[in-house]
Amino acid sequence: MSPKRLDVAVIGGGIGGLCLAQGLRRAGVRVTVYERDRTADSRLQGFRLNIEPTGSAALHACLPPVLWELLVATAGDPGCGIGFRDERMRPLVLIGQGGPARDPLDPATSEHAVSRVTLRKLLLAGLEDVVRFDHEFTGFARADDGTVTAKFANGTTATADVLVAADGVNSRVWSQLHPEAGRTELPATAVAGKLFLTEENRRWLPDLLAGRNVFWPRRDFLFTAIFRRREHPASITARLGDRVRALGLDPDHLLADSQDDDYVLWAFIAHRDSLPASFTSKAQDDPAALRELLAERTAGWHPDLRRLLSASTPDTLYRTGFSAAEPLDLGEPGNVTGLGDAVHHMPPVGGLGGNTALRDAHRLCAALTAADRGEEPLPRALGAYEADMLRHGFETVREVVRNTEAAITTSALKRSTTRRFFRVCGAIPPLGRAVFGKR
Repeated sequence: MSPKRLDVAVIGGGIGGLCLAQGLRRAGVRVTVYERDRTADSRLQGFRLNIEPTGSAALHACLPPVLWELLVATAGDPGCGIGFRDERMRPLVLIGQGGPARDPLDPATSEHAVSRVTLRKLLLAGLEDVVRFDHEFTGFARADDGTVTAKFANGTTATADVLVAADGVNSRVWSQLHPEAGRTELPATAVAGKLFLTEENRRWLPDLLAGRNVFWPRRDFLFTAIFRRREHPASITARLGDRVRALGLDPDHLLADSQDDDYVLWAFIAHRDSLPASFTSKAQDDPAALRELLAERTAGWHPDLRRLLSASTPDTLYRTGFSAAEPLDLGEPGNVTGLGDAVHHMPPVGGLGGNTALRDAHRLCAALTAADRGEEPLPRALGAYEADMLRHGFETVREVVRNTEAAITTSALKRSTTRRFFRVCGAIPPLGRAVFGKR
């Protein structure tokens, strides 16, 4: 007797939910995604996401091969390694720089600066009969027959064998399943922006900004990264267009938003309580006020860093606070589970949140595929997935919180100790590799 095939309902069409849907679709598992956005192009904004090998492995496994190749081609090269420097741009420790070139198509080692808009388009490609837009989730109910029914604001319902919370921070699915789940607000404020690379500013931008850098001043924190397109959309279409069209997809549509100008992304982070009282909630959304704050906070920094911040396009300036999910015990697995920010959201420091969501999607896809094929009972498959997801997810949350707290500390002793430690790691390469790992 063949096992009962699964029917999976995913709430949320972000990168984690769509990566899971692509993987399940590729494995032949029935899946439907319910997204509250009205249309596929309701969210066409956002900074780029740095996809690390963990995220690359997930996307490579879940996407059809040609979509993986499109993603790599449309992405930018973030550069090798990362540099830790002081506010005068002097090196403290350089990690993984100057090594051999990596094959961008190799998911085990490749990293990619990916447009969120292009990534979402690629993740939606071929899922026209899978994704249901304009379905705002309101609650779920379990039945005695082992199914679960999702309810939506438009009056419709959907019944499945498994319900997946992929609806991000403030997940309605997860809050109903685990009302005890909590979060911690961190005393950090971040301002981010973009400097588009024109002929003029390419001349004065220092070469070190051609990669990723962490600047560790005597107060506050700055991160920079560059986006440089690997390939022009026209050459991508010429090279991969026929294979894309063979899947019934339109390459021009998929590449329409991949022509962003090259730019330097930066993120400035400070302890909230150290900011001036005049920096009110109203002023926080005012580009002029943000620039004034940055000019005051970076007095004494290298002139090129100050110019990077002041010359950035005003309408790209973005301010946010930070919070982190608190660990919890899920108990016995049921037919409702979750992934990514719905379970273990974290501050956007280091881009680890998106990569962790992709990792979750990859592993949940493997668990559900095994259950669908009768290779493992569903409760056991979900139990193993959730144990791994919680362990890795909250380990990552703790790592990001520690890094955030170190970046915003107002203790002069802690900051100077950290800078000295970085210098020692830079002077003793084996120690640096042991502490930071290889890139």
